[in-house]
Amino acid sequence: MKSHYRDLFELAGKTAIVTGAVGILGKHFCRGLAEFGAQVAVVDLDLEQCTGFAAELERDYGMAALGIACDVANPSSVAEMVDRVVDRFGAIHVLHNNAASKSSDLDAFFASTEEYSLSEWRKIMSVNVDGMFLVAQAVGRQMQKQGTGGSIIQTSSIYGLVSSDKRIYEGSFYLGRQISNPAVYSASKAAVVGLTRYLAANWGDARIRVNALVPAGVESGQNETFKERFSARVPMARMAQPDEMVGALVYLASDASSFVTGHCLVVDGGLSAW
Repeated sequence: MKSHYRDLFELAGKTAIVTGAVGILGKHFCRGLAEFGAQVAVVDLDLEQCTGFAAELERDYGMAALGIACDVANPSSVAEMVDRVVDRFGAIHVLHNNAASKSSDLDAFFASTEEYSLSEWRKIMSVNVDGMFLVAQAVGRQMQKQGTGGSIIQTSSIYGLVSSDKRIYEGSFYLGRQISNPAVYSASKAAVVGLTRYLAANWGDARIRVNALVPAGVESGQNETFKERFSARVPMARMAQPDEMVGALVYLASDASSFVTGHCLVVDGGLSAW
């Protein structure tokens, strides 16, 4: 019997762009797309890291990959990135709009709401919201020009749907540093949800599907206090592993989700269920 349903998840013959591609989750996302047959444009700020990881993808999966440096908050940089992908691969079928900023100035980023500077707020928003819009705009324009439709997946966060619980952060550290969830992060990730639904409604007739991937609680170096307190809020009683986000991305990128658009696919172990 022909394996029709399994084939729906195949990405062979498709080109995918992943922004924020060499970040904490980005490499896992790129690997998942390549494993299912996509050619991958590895897009991030550091060209050396992008080209190096693209070479890894080609070696490990036998799929063509291209590393591109791009500042998603810069319109000309975004336009050049899209042109390079089209020049190399001919078309764009999938965009994983995944880039986000948490700032190089961690004191400013983790400042209290009462003391948060407008300059830091704007710096984060320029990537998390402006950059999200600029990349979606440029790729959406290209997909409409192609006339073949496509899938755009935008990374939000559970904190774009529900508030963080500040009690989790008491005594919590990440890579040796006291952490919190600043208002700018929640506001920017909520904006991603609004943008996703707007684009889905407006580009549906062009067969461009736009959905949000909404992760929560991915383990990546938090201390035991944070892990225990976060896990206590999750029905599955643990944090997520990075690989557990990849299946959701492949589903949204592939024809398996061909009638899904404007949706927030929440991968949170049930955190938002209560």
